[in-house]
Amino acid sequence: MNVPHIKTELPGPKAKAIIERDRAVVSPSYTRGYPFVMQRGSGAVVEDVDGNVFLDCAAGIAVTSTGHSHPDVVAAITEQASRFLHMSGTDFYYEPQVKLAEELAAVAPIDGAVRSFFGNSGTEAVEACIKLSRYATRRDNIIAFLGAFHGRTLGALSLTASKAIQRRGFGPMMPGVFHAPFADCYRCRLGLKPATCAAECLDYIEDEIFLHLVSPDEVAAIVLEPIQGEGGYVVAPDQFLQRLRELTSKYGILMVVDEVQSGMGRTGRMFAIEHAGVRPDMIAIAKGVASGMPLGVALARADIMDTWPPGAHASTFGGNPVSCAAAIATMKLLKERLMANAADVGAYLMSGLRALGEKHALIGDVRGRGLMIGVELVRDRQTKERAGRQRDAVVSKAFGRGLLVLGAGANSIRLSPPLVLMRDQADTAVSIVDETLTEVESGGVS
Repeated sequence: MNVPHIKTELPGPKAKAIIERDRAVVSPSYTRGYPFVMQRGSGAVVEDVDGNVFLDCAAGIAVTSTGHSHPDVVAAITEQASRFLHMSGTDFYYEPQVKLAEELAAVAPIDGAVRSFFGNSGTEAVEACIKLSRYATRRDNIIAFLGAFHGRTLGALSLTASKAIQRRGFGPMMPGVFHAPFADCYRCRLGLKPATCAAECLDYIEDEIFLHLVSPDEVAAIVLEPIQGEGGYVVAPDQFLQRLRELTSKYGILMVVDEVQSGMGRTGRMFAIEHAGVRPDMIAIAKGVASGMPLGVALARADIMDTWPPGAHASTFGGNPVSCAAAIATMKLLKERLMANAADVGAYLMSGLRALGEKHALIGDVRGRGLMIGVELVRDRQTKERAGRQRDAVVSKAFGRGLLVLGAGANSIRLSPPLVLMRDQADTAVSIVDETLTEVESGGVS
């Protein structure tokens, strides 16, 4: 069968019925960008309940790293489930959790011995990093960045500064959080080169935050995404990350890297921070770590994690044995071939999308690493005025043509397909993006 293959109106009759049922009983806080109702999937291909087949370049928000229902991952889940489903790692021991911690310690770009704390999600991994940073340093304050997304629980939400709607109505936030500008050289109004932009943004921390708001010896951690996810798939310049590491070392501040979306092979390396040659003190991971099973992990230098005693932090379900089994199988696949595939097909997809910039005035920038790619839409390339309505139209019309993508930031399209994506599928994605841009540009969306 050709992919995509759309044979009904969207949504189809079965999908419409399920959506109506959903409206009656499920929280309206979920965003639901368009009416796709999942039935099954394999690799980078998904099918809805009406038999329509789509190319998936969203991967459940960058989660299904090994593709939908990879047979090796399914086998690992099934085998572990047949043994036992749960025995809380907070109170007892089981080998899948130990083995996963060993494998993560072996690949984490952190100096010295590494320990893992297991939770269920990205926001839980970030919460663990927040608590551990405060506990280990005996300092109260944290610096995060504008445009960041770190989760929705109250501590992580206090660091999040992606969209006001995510914070609206939930105040007051956790005290002691300060936000700095993120080094965004693609849209920097000053038109600075990466090295200069990095200096300007980091000077803000020393010249503004440390001078007027909080003393550096009272800051526990600086938390950031090497590539901002919800913020628009914005890649931090290497110089920015390197100078930030120097800054944190200078003041005894912990550097905490949120790799929930960018980690686990998505950028062509296990962690995005590795592209800059920087070694942080902690890393938060989730999403792609277990190919769709719920798992979040806070990785930290052992001497930092050794500061908190039994009972200081725990999780009943974190590091569930079935999720750990899925993660072990996932890591094997990543190391064997999927990281390399993400680098190769990601570069190929990026090239195809950048070529569209010569054809479509709406494209202001194409950026990313590996299979983490953002296409920014602008109304004017000189002023970089954001084309938010056009972005939403492109995402919706791509769905109508059988391509699943998501928005990110105010005006970017994110392509975060499973890391099994093939070159011919990348060609299909580029072709559909091309068609939708042509339709939006000619249709007068404003």
